[in-house]
Amino acid sequence: MRVGTSIPQVCLAPFQPRAPQRVRVPRGAWDTHTHVIGTPPEYPWVSPRNYNPPSASREDYISHLDALGIDYGVLVQISVHGIDNRALVEALTAYPDRLRGIAVVTPTVSDEELDTLNAAGVRGVRVVTLVAGGVGLETVRPLAERIAPFNWHLQIATDGATLATIEPMLKALPVTVVLDHFGGCDPAEGIEGTGFRALRRLVDAGAFVKLSGAYRLTEPPWDAIAPLARQLIAAAPDRLVWASDWPHVAISDSKLMPRTEATLDLLQHWTEDEVIQRRILVENPVKLYGLPG
Repeated sequence: MRVGTSIPQVCLAPFQPRAPQRVRVPRGAWDTHTHVIGTPPEYPWVSPRNYNPPSASREDYISHLDALGIDYGVLVQISVHGIDNRALVEALTAYPDRLRGIAVVTPTVSDEELDTLNAAGVRGVRVVTLVAGGVGLETVRPLAERIAPFNWHLQIATDGATLATIEPMLKALPVTVVLDHFGGCDPAEGIEGTGFRALRRLVDAGAFVKLSGAYRLTEPPWDAIAPLARQLIAAAPDRLVWASDWPHVAISDSKLMPRTEATLDLLQHWTEDEVIQRRILVENPVKLYGLPG
């Protein structure tokens, strides 16, 4: 169930990114989950919503990529904009050689809008169960059928417990499934937790997982996520991608705000194999998004 709040949380702005200290970023690297955020009244925010986000322009995002030494990025439609994908499409159009997108639409979206999104660089749609503003699990099957002709994928943002219940439905879809933020699995349950076992089975069936959002699942320095990351890397290094989750919305405690480059340096903690790091950062994203431009 998507949950809204009567008083949205006020979010902090992210730290200015710096170059990572541990990971040597290869040419052609991707950050596969970030957001641009427009400001009202030009870009209204939905109500109810869970938070009031910080400003995050497309120019800010390109500066973020440049600071990290990353060539390509994937912009994911943020929940506060609901199904109004204008800010996303404008960013994709402004930087067609660097960006791809994940939109949020309903199953009744017109063929014309899908064509427009595809031409702009959208390569998938997102379903969210964790916050208000998106579309929920009831749309999964009909959305998959609408996007299959475009060879798009379906991105799911949920928690581990829900993932375990929808596993059969996801396996039966006619499109590739991509799971946000370690599938929302609870690191405290470990690799034998119900959610993580479902995640592993989905990966074995062809799903991709974003190694992202560790700071949403555990407290700094995020060591508890390492066993899950290492298990996934050992099992399916060809179906993993990395993401910063910039600008780290829904954070109101400065002690919990991650440094973006630190989220990238986690990759070195999970695997020191530069060949595998290259798969995660460079090769695997191209399978999902194609090369911009």
